[in-house]
Amino acid sequence: MTTIKQKIVPHIWYDKEAKEAAELYTSIFPDSRIRNVTTLHDTPSGDCDIVSFELLGQEFMAISAGPLFKFNESISFIVKCDTQEEIDYYWEKLSAVPEAEQCGWLKDMYGLSWQIVPAGMDEMMADKDPKRLARVTEAFLKMKKFDIEKLKWAYEGKQESAAKERQRKT
Repeated sequence: MTTIKQKIVPHIWYDKEAKEAAELYTSIFPDSRIRNVTTLHDTPSGDCDIVSFELLGQEFMAISAGPLFKFNESISFIVKCDTQEEIDYYWEKLSAVPEAEQCGWLKDMYGLSWQIVPAGMDEMMADKDPKRLARVTEAFLKMKKFDIEKLKWAYEGKQESAAKERQRKT
């Protein structure tokens, strides 16, 4: 009997691309692998693949079970990034629908939504200072892909200082 590694495992429904998607995701994220692929024959939606895989050591399941359900933005995966280079890397690897990009959100080639965010974003958004929160919110609402430096400037109020300094010099 296998010991439970993780009690809650995200399960993702694809039309036909579960194995392909798992291969893509495991090629992008470190500490990732496909654990198992099982093909069930003669199901109501035809042959279907069930794929178990890990991303960053976290378990996922995927199924290719036909076009009964479509992805939407109500479910997304958040990737917390320590550096701008990480944000840029994941954005480049995952974003496939430019018109869906907004406030750190993107859609991959399968229509699955991801949020690529700075690791410090939770702390900024939990700040009790309404001015800081307003500045960060105003800054990120203008962004597609997050810019850590600009978010930090907004959080610290530096963008206002820089703008005032530019005005003073002109």
